[in-house]
Amino acid sequence: MGRVVVAGSINMDVVAAASRHPRVGETVAGHAVHYFPGGKGANQAVAAAKLGAPTTLIGRLGTDAFGGELRAFLVAQGVDLTHVQDTSEAHTGTAVVTIANADNTIVVVPGANALVTASDVAAAGLAKGDVAVSQFEIPLPAISAFFARARATGATTILNPAPAIEFDAAMLDLVDILILNETELGLLTKTELHDGDDHARLIKAAHSLPIGRDKIVCVTLGKRGVLALVQDEPLIVAGRAVEAVDTTGAGDCFVGAVAAQLAGGSSITDALDYANAAASICVQRMGAAPSMPTAEEVSAAFSARRPGERRDP
Repeated sequence: MGRVVVAGSINMDVVAAASRHPRVGETVAGHAVHYFPGGKGANQAVAAAKLGAPTTLIGRLGTDAFGGELRAFLVAQGVDLTHVQDTSEAHTGTAVVTIANADNTIVVVPGANALVTASDVAAAGLAKGDVAVSQFEIPLPAISAFFARARATGATTILNPAPAIEFDAAMLDLVDILILNETELGLLTKTELHDGDDHARLIKAAHSLPIGRDKIVCVTLGKRGVLALVQDEPLIVAGRAVEAVDTTGAGDCFVGAVAAQLAGGSSITDALDYANAAASICVQRMGAAPSMPTAEEVSAAFSARRPGERRDP
């Protein structure tokens, strides 16, 4: 079995729950505040570790109270933190999250995450069979260096380009699997996309990405499931009907689950189906990293699959 190696952000999520999101300039009363471990890198690493994959995280924490709490939490989840450095130069990354009716808005303050360097990612050994994962909450030069190292060793690379920002398209040459949502797809392709767009429109947008047709593009569609281009052919994984409570960590759960399955030798088709089920569990509870399911929970979800529910070819 290969390892999952994640280079990414580690945040404390400060979550305010309210009946609705405030309009610009408006104050609304909330009914709860929570402190949850988060950050896209940490979320994806926890997801992979809880699903049984040997998982290493590369990143940085501040030397403040949040940093200590996050380190203890990640160790308890089985994530290898050998390559997570403590730095006094910046505070621990923080995200301010507002949740209303299961939808969220997020403001991320990078803090120590912005100090991750190419030297940081070079310290972690990679090998053929490993899966290297990153996102856009650490500096782009560090991500490029990480993927270049992974490519040189034969590891599989997964990029989750979130939050969507401008970047050198040359990075995509180092990516084997691109996982993004429809909003990020729209921003990267300069196409106006909406939640209810049909699959044909999304496929057309995905085809316009400057990425080789031999690469895999996976578009997560929330409750509608997943649309992927595998060997340039569309693959649809139907959504699962669940009562969503907090969607904050759903995308990260999906990415971590795909990585864990690939590291364990699963096909991409099976990995996407499995990750879709894992994400459907994640959204049914509060928090990002703490909401990640175990392998036993995902197995139970498959056992409970309704008659007629299947993966469409």
